[in-house]
Amino acid sequence: MDASLNKFLVPAGRVLLALIFVTSGFAKLTGLQGTADYIASTGLPLPLLLALGAGLLELGGGLALAVGFKARWAALALGVFTLAAGVLFHAYWSAPADQAYVQQLMFMKNLAIAGGLFLAAAFGAGSLSLDARVARGGARLARA
Repeated sequence: MDASLNKFLVPAGRVLLALIFVTSGFAKLTGLQGTADYIASTGLPLPLLLALGAGLLELGGGLALAVGFKARWAALALGVFTLAAGVLFHAYWSAPADQAYVQQLMFMKNLAIAGGLFLAAAFGAGSLSLDARVARGGARLARA
C-alpha cells in the first residue's frame, strides 16, 4: 500500500482502537461502585481496587494509544488486559444457553481488538504520533 496512505491509516487505526478504551475507562471511573459490583459478581477479589485499576488502565492507555505516546507499551498492556477481560467476563463456554451466543460474540470481539492492539505494539505508532515527534527531536539533539 502507498506509504503516504499509511501515514493516515495508522493514526486512524490507533484512534479507533483507543476509542473503546477511553469511553469505557471514563465510564468505569465515573461509575466505580457499579463496576466494582460487576467485578464482585464474578468472584474476583478486591473488586473496588480492580475497578479503579481497570478504569485507569483503559482511560490512560487509551489516551496514550490515541495520541501515540508510548504507544507500543500502551497497546501491549491494553491487549493483555483485553484478553484477560475476555476470558474472565465473556466465558461463553460456561454461560447459560440463552446467553452463550452473545457472550461468544463479546469474547470474539475482545480477541479481534487484542489482535489489533498487538499489531500496534509490534509496528508502533507511526509517523503522526508523539512517539515519532520525540524520536525526531532526539535525532535533532544528537546532530547538534
